[in-house]
Amino acid sequence: MNKKAILLGASGAIGNSLLLLLLENKYYAEVLILVRKELKIQHPKLKQLAIDFDKISDYAGEISGDVVFCCLGTTKNKTPNEQQYRKIDYQYPLEAAGIAARNGVQSYHLVSSIGADKNSSVFYTRTKGEVECDLQAIPFKNIHIYRPSLLDATRKDKRFMEGSISIIMQVVNPILIGKWRKYRSIKVENVARAMVRASLEDYPGVYIHESDEIQKMSDAEVVNFS
Repeated sequence: MNKKAILLGASGAIGNSLLLLLLENKYYAEVLILVRKELKIQHPKLKQLAIDFDKISDYAGEISGDVVFCCLGTTKNKTPNEQQYRKIDYQYPLEAAGIAARNGVQSYHLVSSIGADKNSSVFYTRTKGEVECDLQAIPFKNIHIYRPSLLDATRKDKRFMEGSISIIMQVVNPILIGKWRKYRSIKVENVARAMVRASLEDYPGVYIHESDEIQKMSDAEVVNFS
């Protein structure tokens, strides 16, 4: 396989981990990243396209390949304005999906969140649920939606509260079993590995992966696609 990946959100925690895995994966010959500002990384497989996401249709001719990975997302702290927040978490992923589908891309992978629900009273989880729902109306051969729990990541902007919660989760994780297992924190690298693994399978349909399943997929990836 000589796949071409298109990646949105390569500067974020999951997106950056995913980018590194794609560049080193033998099944991917080309990786195109859509970014606001070029990243300080070079690789023979890598092509960077700095774009204005509000005018993504201007770059429609570039958004073609085999697989789209969308890791776009923000936080309430970074983007307190709900209208702008919705642009990043809802509008941009769907606009990119529509363009990709029209250009013949067969597979779309979206990072969502645990608790995503279009009927939620909480703006964050409702927005995630709405983008999940509307994405499924776009005619891809397969769609994979990932709902990770609390992310265990090393962030440059990591706040005290995030660090404290991560420490607490190290203690709590082992007692979250059965139906509660999906609430365990998960390393961003494991989410990224699961996404690569799923992209190498070509089964049609819509697949929603809860956090505990993402962990299992990551573990299986080490065995099957090393």
